[in-house]
Amino acid sequence: MDLLETTRTTTDLIERCFESRNTSCLKSSYPIPLRVTLYIILGVIIILTVCGNLLVTFSVAYFKQLHTPTNYLILSLAVSDLLLGIMVMFPGMIQTVESCWYFGDFFCKISLSSDVTLCTASILNLSFISVDRYYAVCQPLLYRSKISVNVVLIMILICWSISVILGFGMIFLKLNILGVEEFYYNHVVCEGGCVMFQSKMSSTVSTVISFYLPGIIMLCVYLKIFLVAQTQFRSIQIAGCVNSVKKSNTSQTKATKTLAIVMGVFLCFWTPFFVRIIIDPFISHSTPPTFIVTLLWLGYLNSAVNPIIYAFFYSWFRKAFKLLTSGNIFKSDISDTTLFTE
Repeated sequence: MDLLETTRTTTDLIERCFESRNTSCLKSSYPIPLRVTLYIILGVIIILTVCGNLLVTFSVAYFKQLHTPTNYLILSLAVSDLLLGIMVMFPGMIQTVESCWYFGDFFCKISLSSDVTLCTASILNLSFISVDRYYAVCQPLLYRSKISVNVVLIMILICWSISVILGFGMIFLKLNILGVEEFYYNHVVCEGGCVMFQSKMSSTVSTVISFYLPGIIMLCVYLKIFLVAQTQFRSIQIAGCVNSVKKSNTSQTKATKTLAIVMGVFLCFWTPFFVRIIIDPFISHSTPPTFIVTLLWLGYLNSAVNPIIYAFFYSWFRKAFKLLTSGNIFKSDISDTTLFTE
């Protein structure tokens, strides 16, 4: 009798995402105070991500003075962060707290594809921003001829094309489980689950293309920019150049430092997650799920931080924020407003 009651009690403690289905995933039930706390914390991150990047996107699109090649790349980066907040982070928050996916298999594929696509788009945008900064600082006389609006639009098109092909192609063509299909369908997949599972080959190739290679290139480019900027600064001091040259050099250097910080913060937030991705298949996918989710949300947090960096370093962003939140945009056309002096 005691053994029967113990067995029944143990069975009752096992919860499933869909109780009536034997193929359902197991569910982890968190205490209500913890669930409420998680919803508040993750909800705040999502609100900051969506509102902040929406403000950046609208500011660059609306104010004519911000229609520059560099800002178009910033706009593209903000759009990727904005879409991440809406399409990935919101359903991801519910899955994280409830420990189950309730939105169906098709939307799971859409969410996973969007996640890969938008993260790849972010780092490729940052890579093209580093190219823009290289010409602005290292070859200023060639900058306007090399980095035009048309060239930047081509960069953005290449960035999003590669990202969409990699993200949606990998998930919908099932390239992520190529070679490990039997293990995936027998031991991983279940109703109410939505996880990014990758084979050794898939994790290595995808992370090298979407993270490690662009990351290394960016670090090398910014190191080159730093060395050239130091040389230029010393040359200006020795030559005693006119104030206009000093001002122009200082402006470009400040912009480059700001965007280098954006790049550095991105790498700091996302590197732990990508290290986990490339290692996990080689250790039999033994990484604790809670640890994986924590690293993933650390990466997502980067999308909320970027607008804060702009607000801290860019005076034009602060002025645009004040104009937009004051409601002046609804009273008259203020698109020609001067946000900064050249």
